[in-house]
Amino acid sequence: MAGYRKLGRTASQRKALLRNQVTNLLYNGKIVTTESKAKEIRRIAEHMITLAVKEKDNFETVTVKAKVARKDKDGKRVKEVVDGKKVDVFDEVDKEIKKDSATRLHARKLMAEYLYDITEVPAEAAGKKNGTKKVNMTDKLFDEIAPKYAGRNGGYTRIVKIGQRKGDAAMEVLIELI
Repeated sequence: MAGYRKLGRTASQRKALLRNQVTNLLYNGKIVTTESKAKEIRRIAEHMITLAVKEKDNFETVTVKAKVARKDKDGKRVKEVVDGKKVDVFDEVDKEIKKDSATRLHARKLMAEYLYDITEVPAEAAGKKNGTKKVNMTDKLFDEIAPKYAGRNGGYTRIVKIGQRKGDAAMEVLIELI
């Protein structure tokens, strides 16, 4: 017996379907799908959340010096003449960054390999590119989802049966994050 459900698809189709549905579950918090798909999604989503919970505090904060271009009141870079050439003026700024440990970085790479990035489009700019922003799902897992489930030992999802689908009578379920 196989260790997973084949879902009546080729390997590449199945992987794409599961990646898409797991990403949407973690982004939206709940999705409606068939029962067999939901059971596969649950396995993968709970593994991702467990990785995030284990590694959520496994980083150190480091202060680094960075060069940032000086800007005027209009937001344009300030230029200065040096040896007859116009050159940008830079200021040194202290920035605090999170430096991941090796295990957190490995977990982040595993998640990034599996999850898709989502492009958020504001309602007033529907169909247009301006105003859109990319949501990094690994950051969302570490910053929003993992702290929510820090005190919980597994069981991060719930499957609720809705009823049979009208077309093919497949059992539909709602899978959601608890």
